Amino acid sequence: MKAFLILEDGTVFTGTSIGSKREVISEIVFNTSMTGYLEVLTDPSYAGQAVVMTYPLIGNYGICQEDMESYKPWPDGYIVRELSRIPSNFRSEGTIQHFLEINDIPGISGIDTRALTKILREKGTMNGMITTDEGFDLDEVISRMKTYSVTGVVKATTCKESYVLPGKGKRVALLDLGAKKNIARSLNERGCEVTVYPADTKAEVILSTNPDGIMLSNGPGDPKECTEIIKEIRKLYESQVPIFAICLGHQLMALATGADTHKLKYGHRGGNHPVKDLETGRVYISSQNHGYVVDEDTVDPAVAVPAFVNVNDGTNEGMKYTGKNIFTVQYHPEACPGPQDSSYLFDRFINMMEVGKNA
Repeated sequence: MKAFLILEDGTVFTGTSIGSKREVISEIVFNTSMTGYLEVLTDPSYAGQAVVMTYPLIGNYGICQEDMESYKPWPDGYIVRELSRIPSNFRSEGTIQHFLEINDIPGISGIDTRALTKILREKGTMNGMITTDEGFDLDEVISRMKTYSVTGVVKATTCKESYVLPGKGKRVALLDLGAKKNIARSLNERGCEVTVYPADTKAEVILSTNPDGIMLSNGPGDPKECTEIIKEIRKLYESQVPIFAICLGHQLMALATGADTHKLKYGHRGGNHPVKDLETGRVYISSQNHGYVVDEDTVDPAVAVPAFVNVNDGTNEGMKYTGKNIFTVQYHPEACPGPQDSSYLFDRFINMMEVGKNA
């Protein structure tokens, strides 16, 4: 069946419908990963967005449920150049097409995703519509797209109640802002007992359990929308508990301590983004998925100093908080998908908890 991707600027791509046949309006973003499409689909940070995969062939190794980063896929839509309908992989449990269908996610294949990505890079991230309606009214569709915005997505993606991953090591409280599974898993594999809390959990509840450390997870949407969560994170900051924050958690910690954030032109999404550790000078290839960034010019050096920088565009990729056992990163050390270069940060966090306990 024929399908159309209509952009807010009036550009129309014609391709083939994949997945659900329902119509959707969403924010269109692109991901440059060559593999890991299932992890991308099940990353809660994509809630409220439709994802363009720049790698031209998607689905060739099928679907393996074990690799999912949450219990369901989150993007509103999926956009690919070519969809492999016959996967070749001994672990495969199904096809991308079937996965999209059963999860009611519409998509489009057979379009020039490189051309689409160039538009998004040149003009910036914009809204779009995926539809199978050949009689669409372009002016009416554009008018509807302009009213769309990504809202309420942290509440939609966080866990509904707290749960525990048992361990015999450090006790870590993980605030789930739309967390990928591998964050808790990375801590748990290092022996930590991880208690995962919903995003709206009060700071007093977390601190009352006397955790050895607190983890703030990744998540979707505009960080400034999370006004109540920011107030609670401020209370966590004022405690003496070591804190490690990733992605949205990194942004919220910055906002909680008086800094500002702004939206990037087209964001960083993929498994091939170089970041430089300003303390050692070493460059790591990182996994990233974010559309917002901390504005370094608004950070009070008495509160925090930059710790990592994006080698491509010079934007902030992490902060070290002055006089506190707190560090935050914009990228994803838990990867999945992406390189494991930065997994050492979990070890740094565990060492920080050791030092904090013995201080």
